[in-house]
Amino acid sequence: MIYTAIDSFYLTDEQLENSPSRKDGVDAGTETTLRIYGCDLIQESGILLKLPQAVMATGQVLFHRFYCKKSFTRFNVKKVAASCVWLASKLEEDPRKARQVLIVFHRMECRRENILIEHLDIGSRRYAELKMELSRTERHILKEMGFICHVEHPHKFISNYLATLETPTELRQEAWNLANDSLRTTLCVRFKSEVVACGVVYAAARKFQVPLPENPPWWEVFDADKAGIDEVCRVLAHLYSLPKAKYIPVCKEGDSFTFASRSGEPPSKTVAKDSIQATSPANDSSLVKTTPGTGNLESGVSKSETVESSTKDSRRSEDESKDVAGDGAKEEQGSKSKHEHRRETSVERSRDKDRDRDRDRDRDRVRSRDRDRGRESDRERDREDIERDRARDRGHRSRDKPRDSGSSEKSRHQSTRDRDHHSSSYSSREKDRHRHH
Repeated sequence: MIYTAIDSFYLTDEQLENSPSRKDGVDAGTETTLRIYGCDLIQESGILLKLPQAVMATGQVLFHRFYCKKSFTRFNVKKVAASCVWLASKLEEDPRKARQVLIVFHRMECRRENILIEHLDIGSRRYAELKMELSRTERHILKEMGFICHVEHPHKFISNYLATLETPTELRQEAWNLANDSLRTTLCVRFKSEVVACGVVYAAARKFQVPLPENPPWWEVFDADKAGIDEVCRVLAHLYSLPKAKYIPVCKEGDSFTFASRSGEPPSKTVAKDSIQATSPANDSSLVKTTPGTGNLESGVSKSETVESSTKDSRRSEDESKDVAGDGAKEEQGSKSKHEHRRETSVERSRDKDRDRDRDRDRDRVRSRDRDRGRESDRERDREDIERDRARDRGHRSRDKPRDSGSSEKSRHQSTRDRDHHSSSYSSREKDRHRHH
């Protein structure tokens, strides 16, 4: 039993040789290839998701730790790699959405398996199943880790060691690259980060022929031993001697992030080939059985009968192969019709959306026009009201004018009367004065 604690997930060679995958019948070469393949997926997906190197390194370490406790035959490599990336992004505080992770892994698998790239519809049933598998696999990883996901990488020790040893700058980049490549192997579960960092520095120094102090040995200062450094260098050399890792289907469950058929191998052809290969040995055996015979007439009759039966069997096999080919063609037509139907539905949906947009635009235009017309009508009404008020004022003024003229005439008559009375009174006074004199 492998127990998990903080910074103590390290295994021996015997435990690695007796891993759950080996117990389920997976050989050492297949297990190594699948480990490298899963780490390549994590690295590539991290680059596509624009994640920092720390997230990808954490995801690879979690990947190796999980398969130290579980078998490759029970958990698919692709799904575990996707869950490790998703979990590592949250552990390193640079999270990504499940939708982004699934879309990236779907596209990666289409490119790696030479499958026609199709859009992964978010509202489809397949996407919902993949999302459920992603979260379920993440729970399995956390359960096997005991919810202890502390990871210590050798990268943080490399810069300190090289600064202490006063090495050139080119050695630092090479050591960093070797540390990234070491995550594809099981070194992260066999040795501590200090030992891996010392082995990486030693390999980089040997490559650039940079001398390092050996009296006393420099690795003893950094709590490492020569045997561990040699093992790290040997594992890295073996990693570089291997070809590019490819996927090997050993998992019993579904092992695909896609739902498309391969572009180079249609299903009908494979079915027809299998049917022809299955029918050909029977025809050969029937011909072999019917060829031997004697010189009698009965033997000749039997020969003719056997030849006829063999020809009938061959015709039947040809008809069956044609039927199978026809069924394959029908299946091809059905698949094509399904794809065409999907495309047509998508095109119709886009057209409906465009129509709805045009209708909304027309409605907005009509509403704006109605508003403008309403404003103009309001303005016209205001103008009419103003003109009516002006006309009313003019009518009132015209009615008041004759009254004013009559009053003015009356005032004129009164003033003339007053003048006449004053003049008459003045003349009478003057007459009285003359008389008195």
